[in-house]
Amino acid sequence: MVISGSERNAVRPRVVMLGTAGGPGWRAAGPHARSGIATAIAVGDAVYLVDCGRNAAQQLVNAGFNVSQLRALFVTHLHSDHVIDLSSLLIFGMMALKDSPGHRIRILGPGDRGALPPASPRAKTPPQPVFPDNPTPGTSTMVDLLLRAHATDVNDRVLDALAPSPLGSFMAEDIVIPDGARYHPNENPTPEMEPFEIYADDLVSVTATLVRHPPIAPAFAFRFQTDDGSVTISGDTAPCENLVRLARRTDLLCHEAIDFDAIEQRFRNRSDQAAQASMDHHRKSHTSAEQAGIIASAAGAKALALHHLVPSNTDPAAWDAAARTFGGKLYIPDDLDVISFAAADETVHVAR
Repeated sequence: MVISGSERNAVRPRVVMLGTAGGPGWRAAGPHARSGIATAIAVGDAVYLVDCGRNAAQQLVNAGFNVSQLRALFVTHLHSDHVIDLSSLLIFGMMALKDSPGHRIRILGPGDRGALPPASPRAKTPPQPVFPDNPTPGTSTMVDLLLRAHATDVNDRVLDALAPSPLGSFMAEDIVIPDGARYHPNENPTPEMEPFEIYADDLVSVTATLVRHPPIAPAFAFRFQTDDGSVTISGDTAPCENLVRLARRTDLLCHEAIDFDAIEQRFRNRSDQAAQASMDHHRKSHTSAEQAGIIASAAGAKALALHHLVPSNTDPAAWDAAARTFGGKLYIPDDLDVISFAAADETVHVAR
């Protein structure tokens, strides 16, 4: 690849789209094949990861990064398509850090929901939850459970090969929602609120807000602010005023998008309660490309990139609808594409 000012861009803050597909499941190889949702924010040599979807850790390596550059992982919410590769990052990452003693990676994400969501009104017989003794573990508990599940392997490596313990390398913590937010997982999952800081170091400050992705709660969006520019990651959300507030005048908004027409086609010939409930979920919990453009315009974002694309193999022209409602620079990135969010630069899109 050749771009003007590439050396300068290499140290400017930038987003690397490690994976741009939304939704759980596997995808066959073919046109528009995409890995699961994961986004790297690179500032100089430091890397911050948002979500850890299918193949995220391998894509981090494919993008030219190594685990020792990773400072923190931020989880928007605990749906499987956003965390399914967390085991890979923890276990393989433990071994990748053997030459970086003392390196710590923080993992920040939603806490325990605290209450089960109500069953879909489509259910003829209310379903029974699994693991009722611990039905809604948060991020810190999830990391602990994943490491415990791999304890046979981990202890072999630690005791026999003298690998570093993952307990010293990965520090998981639940994001604490401000007391005054009036949040409740069922009654008030997305109260109007001001963004609040959850992380800061010498390169970035990260603020969060609650977004609308029922029935899961809490669900977060994140904004990364650097001296050179900002990027806002929507996570999964329906149109939401909190996100507009978080993304105000951001240099780059990375927003989820769903092709509702394609989803309707998928369920068109099904009338069972599961199909109806799934369509209900998509409608109340996600954002079309055209709606994402409206959000970017309302926020005054300089550029908009659509990712977490559902279905990931839909006609690419479906995403162009965002241009009808957003007049700024629009990107429909592929996996491993790079977008600068440096305010002083003209936004640069690099296809690898």
